[in-house]
Amino acid sequence: MRALVLTPDNRIFLVRHSYVPGWHMPGGGVEAGETLEEALAKELGEEGNITLTGQVVLLGVYLNRRASARDHVAVYVVRNFDQSAPHVPDREIVETGFFPLDALPEGTTQATRRRIGEALHSMAITQEW
Repeated sequence: MRALVLTPDNRIFLVRHSYVPGWHMPGGGVEAGETLEEALAKELGEEGNITLTGQVVLLGVYLNRRASARDHVAVYVVRNFDQSAPHVPDREIVETGFFPLDALPEGTTQATRRRIGEALHSMAITQEW
């Protein structure tokens, strides 16, 4: 599961991991017995000190063939949130930030750019990651 976390002025929250190159939307796996939205809230807290304060919107569910033939990624649009403090770098997340859509950091992944286009620029929603 991933999240497009957007401020009122459409700046997007991105993370850079220690174990994979590029800038990504925050997110992670869903544990057994956990709903998608529970996993979303947990990952946003862990990766960005972000707390959900209202409804989230499901953008789509995408097949990620690069991970496996049955890996699906749910992507939510998050506009109602608070951030208690900037994330302090750790072993997993080495850098985070809110970025203007027209000035994304170098290395922002194609999948992230595609989801932004689908959510905000009327690009057709694909079914694959």
